[in-house]
Amino acid sequence: MKAVCVREFGPYHGAKVEDLDDQIPGPDEVVIGVRAAEANYPDILVMQGDYQIKPPLPFSPGKAAAGVVEAVGSAVTALKPGDHVAAQVEHGAYAEKLKASAATCYPMPEDMPFTDAAALGLVYQTSHFALVERAGLAAGETVLVLGASGGIGIASVQLAKALGANRVIAGVLGAENVAVASTAGADHVIDLAMDDLRDGLRDAINDITGGLGVDVVIDPVGGATNAAALRAMAWRGRMVIIGFASGEIPTIKSNYLLVKNIAVSGLQWSDYREREPAWVANVQQELFDLYQAGKLTPHISKRFPLEGFSEALDLLKAGKVQGKVILTLDV
Repeated sequence: MKAVCVREFGPYHGAKVEDLDDQIPGPDEVVIGVRAAEANYPDILVMQGDYQIKPPLPFSPGKAAAGVVEAVGSAVTALKPGDHVAAQVEHGAYAEKLKASAATCYPMPEDMPFTDAAALGLVYQTSHFALVERAGLAAGETVLVLGASGGIGIASVQLAKALGANRVIAGVLGAENVAVASTAGADHVIDLAMDDLRDGLRDAINDITGGLGVDVVIDPVGGATNAAALRAMAWRGRMVIIGFASGEIPTIKSNYLLVKNIAVSGLQWSDYREREPAWVANVQQELFDLYQAGKLTPHISKRFPLEGFSEALDLLKAGKVQGKVILTLDV
């Protein structure tokens, strides 16, 4: 099989597509013929050796894929060869064949494109757990999504609306991204490219909410945007920190938390996949149901062949991706 192979941690341009031995499933595993793989920013960190989990060398990167089951282990009863599935893994999706635990493979809706199934993976799972489990989003609340033109951002905008948020406010950079966030379903879009972000974001939020602030903040950005969003939160607001796309890890000023009874939490989604696979499977089914109901539409801005993985990662690293980048494989 062909697969992206990382033989030493370092810049991702050092990885190559190689011919490797085909995968053989263990008792509780399946082997999937990959048709589409989701490229994500954490893939860069994994390849560099900067992620919290380091795979044993050599390895193939990639945390989400969709394809056709080709082989099943002796203990697998819920899946069979020929089934169309989406899979969530720690690594290995940048390959023609993916070996995965059967517990983290999810039967796809009939006629669902593989590209959509792959795009409906890591970022939508992350957004769902952030909004529901960590933030405790209630119907009728107001949500601010930072980085709202990226993968996590668009997923969070769509999911917040689908889950009953009264008002979803998108924070983006630049006029082009304003249009993307609006198309994703945001009720209001704020261009964060302002001279005085610290006060400007709060003023804009107050204008929209009548001075109440936002109940929930989803933050995959960090940096100065995080501090500005904290000042725009409502009493008993909840902020969920997902990542630091800005490259800057913010310092939280705890006096804001005290004065407004604000809660700030973090989300490492893969822990749920490993600790609570049945919970994750239920969430994936809910995501598929919302997709079939027309409430979720993955925004795929770029598609690349497997050999174009480094070009896909270049776009992610430069922050030039709107929605999702997908690797497609002809098997």
